[in-house]
Amino acid sequence: MIHKVANAFTQHPASVDESFFQHMRFALTFCGWLTLAAGAAFVHAILPFAFEKTAGNIICRLHTRIHNRNAH
Repeated sequence: MIHKVANAFTQHPASVDESFFQHMRFALTFCGWLTLAAGAAFVHAILPFAFEKTAGNIICRLHTRIHNRNAH
């Protein structure tokens, strides 16, 4: 049983060649950038002249990171 629980926490990170904590760091960093993108999009919705490309640029950078990460 303990092995199944431990495996649940390590199987996916191992599939992208990361330890649990490396994967946690990557995911939390990704979350932070998504939060900033959401904030920029929110402000842009109210003030269309503000942050015109910010959210899109962040999303493009994140897409590139994910794509390059899975390419190896």
